Amino acid sequence: MPRYALLVEYDGRPFAGWQRQADQPSVQGAIESALARLEPRAHTIAAAGRTDAGVHARGQVAHCDMDKDWDPFRLSEAVNFHLKPQPVAIRAAASVSDDWHARFSAVERRYLFRLLMRRAPATLEAGQVWRVNHALDVEAMRAGAIHLLGRQDFTTFRSVMCQAKSPIKTMDEITIRRAEGLAGPEVHFFLRARSFLHNQVRSIVGTLERVGAGAWAPEDVRTALEARSRAACGPVCPPDGLSLMGVGYPDDPFA
Repeated sequence: MPRYALLVEYDGRPFAGWQRQADQPSVQGAIESALARLEPRAHTIAAAGRTDAGVHARGQVAHCDMDKDWDPFRLSEAVNFHLKPQPVAIRAAASVSDDWHARFSAVERRYLFRLLMRRAPATLEAGQVWRVNHALDVEAMRAGAIHLLGRQDFTTFRSVMCQAKSPIKTMDEITIRRAEGLAGPEVHFFLRARSFLHNQVRSIVGTLERVGAGAWAPEDVRTALEARSRAACGPVCPPDGLSLMGVGYPDDPFA
């Protein structure tokens, strides 16, 4: 069966997450239903990461196996037609080898978290940013983030429902920048690693927000990390503002 890689974009707000649900809408379910309109049978696709409810993606990657030998462009166009009006789009499709896997062939994931600093509620940016009603010290958050780089035990920053076999992960990058958004000043958090634990990004951003607000000192992040206890974590921020931006592979199928 020919295998295809799919570059997927979606607004996570209407979905219970990426993973197929028996009684709730999911991104995986939406794409599989669209594929079934092209080739009537049960389809099972795999993704690079299982994003949670409300989390968005601009560069999620999945793969599907088809019976027909599709032209990749025509496949993406056909799937997009049957995805309407759901907020999911196949940005590109590419032929890949039978042993290529969206999850297991990946060597890195890249996330962006957008935080909006203003007192007025977010309207046009609702669901796309986490709004806080106070200014944040970006330099202090950068100082706190330094403690999270490299190979660490991230027990403190993983959900109690996390199914990963080990809490040991290597954080390759945490870049924090102030940006002038259309709705007001924002802070952008860029995180890059081979893989992430369940709720790891939201736990890290929520903790660093406390540092930026002055409630925590930067050194408190290291103390929390070394505690290896979920109770030591700062607040877990909402999914609003979190997007899976891209997935890295040794040979980019979309290049």
